[in-house]
Amino acid sequence: MDTLMKQAGKLNPRVLAFLEKRMKNIPSVAKKIEGEYAEIMTELETSVKPYKNKFTTFTQIPAKGRSHAEILGEMEAMRALEESHWKDGFISGAVYHGDQEHIDFLNQVYALNSQSNPLHADVWPSATKFEAEIVAMTANMLSGAGTDVCGTLSSGGTESIMLAMKTYRDWARETKGITKPEMIVPVTAHAAFDKASQYFNIKTIHVPVDENFRADLKAVKKAISRNTIVIVGSAPSFPHGAIDPIAEMSELARQHNIGFHTDACLGGFVLPWAEKLGYNVPAFDFRLAGVTSISVDTHKYGYAAKGTSVILYRNQELRHFQYYTTTEWPGGLYFSPTFAGSRPGALSASCWAALTAMGEEGYLTATKRILETAEKIKQGIREIPELHVLGDPLFVVAFASESINVYKVLDHMSHKKWSLNGLHKPTCVHLCVTLRHTQPGVAERFLTDLREAVEYVKGHPEEKGSMAPVYGMAATIPMRGMVSDLLKKYLDLIFKV
Repeated sequence: MDTLMKQAGKLNPRVLAFLEKRMKNIPSVAKKIEGEYAEIMTELETSVKPYKNKFTTFTQIPAKGRSHAEILGEMEAMRALEESHWKDGFISGAVYHGDQEHIDFLNQVYALNSQSNPLHADVWPSATKFEAEIVAMTANMLSGAGTDVCGTLSSGGTESIMLAMKTYRDWARETKGITKPEMIVPVTAHAAFDKASQYFNIKTIHVPVDENFRADLKAVKKAISRNTIVIVGSAPSFPHGAIDPIAEMSELARQHNIGFHTDACLGGFVLPWAEKLGYNVPAFDFRLAGVTSISVDTHKYGYAAKGTSVILYRNQELRHFQYYTTTEWPGGLYFSPTFAGSRPGALSASCWAALTAMGEEGYLTATKRILETAEKIKQGIREIPELHVLGDPLFVVAFASESINVYKVLDHMSHKKWSLNGLHKPTCVHLCVTLRHTQPGVAERFLTDLREAVEYVKGHPEEKGSMAPVYGMAATIPMRGMVSDLLKKYLDLIFKV
């Protein structure tokens, strides 16, 4: 099988897809593939389903309701098992603030607003106050003050991105007559853009990145066609923390009357403060005339509870293409600004509370701590001969190796409780630095564990590891459908009782 995979990698992608389909129809080959899938899933099940034999399992609604105390007791036990992992700074990203006082405050805000639903603005006008002010504060932070910049709240970065792409599709269809829309997207842009491509039937034109993992300007210019509706740039990209040449890319878009979207989901609440602190941050926001929309996650470095993001537009005319309205439904007039109808107003309230509680001073202090910690980690990685940092990132630190299997390093780090992100194309690993990592001793512990992991991998080249083969397969196997099948089986495992 391994030899076959290596040979397949030399084939034309179309031929490869044809052969893959035929191979999966051969019983003996299909059986072999399924066997390998099953082996991998068996190894993963222990980590995905650790509570299988520890807590009561339900496959149907219990005949008699359980007591509140019993339910809360089980949840408290699960929380206790999980909390130290993220609270002590062992994870990349995921929890961006995590201070108990901040958590308790947001939980209080959520409890006060738990019944709120922005769909019913007449019943909960507080929700509209919170959401309008969140959008205004975020727009102000991103150079939208005194302009027509506007936006809405969404449930997260993926929804913000998908809303923007749907908006450009509809805008281009109505104003330019484009019926076969295309979007130009760097290969390092978030997967949500490809998701939007699939959902909204927009053709993705991927462009490569340069040696610093920034979008290739020449490739962007060459990719523009009469069907291009939007060009995308990241500030920064999730994999390597690189900021695309937003100024140049957005100017290309402006010259061709094309939309330009800055994906600042990850960096939108870091870069403005980093710039104020004196760091070299290239322009990426509404100061640039060609930027027509920006996505920015309040639930990351905005330190709101999970489940909120902001999508901003240059003007209301563009935002109108995001809205949904219907006037013919027997149930009455129906309209909603985003994909959802009913939404948790408590999350909007918590977001508003986080932004106003942090204040500019709080964000500046938090950003300074994060960037100083990231610099310490970058320098420590550069001092490990077998590793090198990719590009010149601010706070998302990706590292790779020319001499050892970095996925095995990732694997060994997981045995030391670290939950890092395995990446591919190129093969690397990253740590997204948050306030959790700025706690005393965390950066030092990370570097100590990383050095030990590198030495262990060097001294045990024969060990396969548990997750390294999975990452390795995803990075090297030429038959993408097989990797996709594996991911679907992983999702099946998540929903397995």
